[in-house]
Amino acid sequence: MEKLRVLLESRRFEYAIMVLIVINAIVLGLETDPRMMARFGGFMAMLDTLILVVFTVELIARLFVYRLSFWKDPWRVFDFVIVAIALIPTSGSLSVLRALRILRVLRLISVVPSLRRVVGGLIAALPGMGSITMLLSLVFYVFSVMATSLYGTAFPEWFGSLGASAYSLFQIMTLESWSMGIVRPVMDSFPFAWVFFIIFILCTSFTVLNLFIGIIVSAMQAEHEGEASQERHDLQVTQQQILDELAAIRSKLNSQ
Repeated sequence: MEKLRVLLESRRFEYAIMVLIVINAIVLGLETDPRMMARFGGFMAMLDTLILVVFTVELIARLFVYRLSFWKDPWRVFDFVIVAIALIPTSGSLSVLRALRILRVLRLISVVPSLRRVVGGLIAALPGMGSITMLLSLVFYVFSVMATSLYGTAFPEWFGSLGASAYSLFQIMTLESWSMGIVRPVMDSFPFAWVFFIIFILCTSFTVLNLFIGIIVSAMQAEHEGEASQERHDLQVTQQQILDELAAIRSKLNSQ
């Protein structure tokens, strides 16, 4: 079992799994092309099945080696879910689940350390992002009510209801055709409407949305610092073990 553990934790094995994931992603992409399926459909189906078998065997081996501790690692659980989804039959009424096979590409996240750090940073940023989402929703609600009251009668297509106003304001927030598409036509009837929309853009695009970036960057920096601190701690522990071993050898030599 120890040899199997060493194999599963070796860099070569991780690189091999990474290569298989990339090949599998390419195969799944080629399967969307009717011409490629007509020429190489059988080969690609066989290759896809073979890769899935390798993933399944790898998962079973990890379950055998780590046993109950397997479920303590969220990335192993993530791999288990991805492979389990891929093993669901895709015939009959479940044929729509064939599209979920591409989820196997997400296993790159658990294999590549840099991707794990990015995802870890995003997860750590979720609480702060939730607070900002609530703030953004509040701002949207206030401006939607105001836009419906101010411009709903003259422009019912854009601001005739609360939902229409929210959607139009979302378009303005993304700066997608906001000036020529919405604001300037509104200004033809309401010359000072630009004040309302400029204030909205300043409150959302240039303020609230940048808070998302700030929180994500801070969370990723904290994730990186935590990993660096753990590496320094491990290095100190290793150095201390070496020093203790050297001290023990020196004491034995002195006693002789």
